[in-house]
Formats: sequence, structure tokens, C-alpha cells
Amino acid sequence: MFYQTIDILGTVAFAISGVLVAMEKRLDLFGVLIIAFVTAIGGGTLRDLLIGNTPVVWMRDLTYVSTIFITVVLGIVFVNQLRYVRKSLFLFDTIGIGLYTMVGIEKGLLAELSPIMCVTLGTITASFGGVIRDILCNEIPVIFRKEIYATACILGGASYFLFTQLPIEESYAYLAAIFIVITIRLLAVRFGIRLPNIYKKEG
Repeated sequence: MFYQTIDILGTVAFAISGVLVAMEKRLDLFGVLIIAFVTAIGGGTLRDLLIGNTPVVWMRDLTYVSTIFITVVLGIVFVNQLRYVRKSLFLFDTIGIGLYTMVGIEKGLLAELSPIMCVTLGTITASFGGVIRDILCNEIPVIFRKEIYATACILGGASYFLFTQLPIEESYAYLAAIFIVITIRLLAVRFGIRLPNIYKKEG
């Protein structure tokens, strides 16, 4: 129940970020729904396909589809209120990657994969819904820019396996890793911390 709750919260966070992007692009209602949907389930779908967990989870459990639909409706109704939240898209996207990183890691553990592969699955789950969203909206995906994004997922995911070596409950290690992903992303944006630019300035 604990892990499913985290999964649903991540679905809500990413669906809202999809709604905000779609409405900024002035898409119609169907477009908003599609963007919210692919943002929320894109990474998880790729993850499930990679580990052979088919049909993918949202096809077997309509809770996810219902959650996305309800979130889209509420997001459209309260979009003006959401816009009052400073940098609301960034906020929901950051919360989403924190939650989904650990959802992906949990799926990897259930598939009995190594910690490295689990962290990879967590990063894919957290990042690729946003990649699909940005591509469909004609934007360069955040993960391919200099911003700390996938790196936060990797570091937070790795921290989970370190925490599990400590004498603490697994749920606390789980929550601590989510907190680390979100904190790294927030601090990176707040202080302008970016990955090195491999391109030299012209002139």
C-alpha cells in the first residue's frame, strides 16, 4: 500500500506538470489529456517493457488512468490557482522525479536486478515521461540540457542502497532517497549548479 501510494502521488505530480505544459502551448482538451497521460505513464511504460512486465501496469490497473483523468479535470479547473504557485511546473516536475525514481527502483528490486540496474530503471521511470512530453510539445527535453535532472535521480537512487545498509526501516530509507532527489534538484536550480558545457564559446 505504501509503495502504491507513492506511485499514485508521482502520477498526479507528473500529470499536473503535463497539464501545465499543454496549456502553455494552448492545446485543445484532447491535447491536454494526451500530454498529461504520456508525462505520467511514459517512463513507467518504458520501464515495464524493458523488464518484460507486460501488459504494462496502467493497462492492468485502471487506477492510474482514472487518476490521470481526474487530475487533468482538476488541473484545468484550477489552472489559474496553479499559476499563482511560483514556478509550479518546476515544482510538480521535481516532486514527480523524486517519487518516480523510487517507484522504478522498487520495480527493479522486484525483478531481482542489481542495484545499478535498479537505479537505471528509476532514472528511466522518472525522466522519460518528461522527455516524451517535451518532444511532443516541440521543446528540447530538460534531461538533454545542462540542468541537473537525471543526475539527481541517479544520486538519490544510489543513496537508497546506502541507507538500506543502516539500521533503519526500509520505508525511511525509501523516503530519505525521495527527499534527496528533490533536494538536489531544488538546490541545483536555486544556485545555478549545472553539468559542464562541452562546447566552447565561439569568438
